[in-house]
Amino acid sequence: MFSLNDLVQPEELETAYQILTDKRNNTILGGCAFLKMGSKRIGTAVDLSNLKLSYINETDGYIEIGSMTSLRELETHPLLKESFNGVLPKSVRNIIGVQFRNCVTVGASVYAKYGFSDLITALLVLDTEVELFKGGRMPLVDFLKRPKGKDILVKLWIKLDNCIATYLNLKNSASDYSVLNVAVSKLDERWTIVVGARPRRAAIATNASAALAKGTQSAAEIEDAAQKTAEELSFGTNMRGTAVYRKALCKVLVKRAIMEVLRCKSH
Repeated sequence: MFSLNDLVQPEELETAYQILTDKRNNTILGGCAFLKMGSKRIGTAVDLSNLKLSYINETDGYIEIGSMTSLRELETHPLLKESFNGVLPKSVRNIIGVQFRNCVTVGASVYAKYGFSDLITALLVLDTEVELFKGGRMPLVDFLKRPKGKDILVKLWIKLDNCIATYLNLKNSASDYSVLNVAVSKLDERWTIVVGARPRRAAIATNASAALAKGTQSAAEIEDAAQKTAEELSFGTNMRGTAVYRKALCKVLVKRAIMEVLRCKSH
């Protein structure tokens, strides 16, 4: 459980940023779901609830998702269900329980760069950008490579295109984190394969994705892409599974995800 000395609810982003960066132990609260699971002493907690950052809109060819949007809203929003084969709702719909998903926010999930994040894995197979208050707008893949610092994630931008995508994972139990999660997408002739909960942060298998795009996606080529993904990415061991198990599981899930995307295309 966390403790805090003070709580503020600013009505301007500039004010929120100034308070956040004023002292080292000042922190953005977000939905507090993961803060409750740890132990942290917070000087001033910054609650963003008054900044009107909970929304999902379609604007000029993009889907905009505010940082205070809950995972439950991602799960149920009609626009997201209809876009990209519903990959975003699929990625969050089985995270612990409805009460939990009503608390967890998009901004906290993405900004913290959690290795176990189901959402980041799905977002990486789409044309996703993040907008930071000070850091500006950048591709999600570039944001994930940035060193940790203090900023406020304002929104996500997801380009509305003809991308077909799917998300798969495996858990030891319904309420647990994923042992491994996988997302695959196809846009025209470009394929993207992403694996997360390795248990490291989600990453794109660039070589495997490129190899898959060059062929006809025959059964042999799909097997080869799954094998290349398992060889290209690294895997670790924790209480949920060993590195060897995750590597074997990766090949199975990637193969299934590619086949699912191909089936969607045929329909």
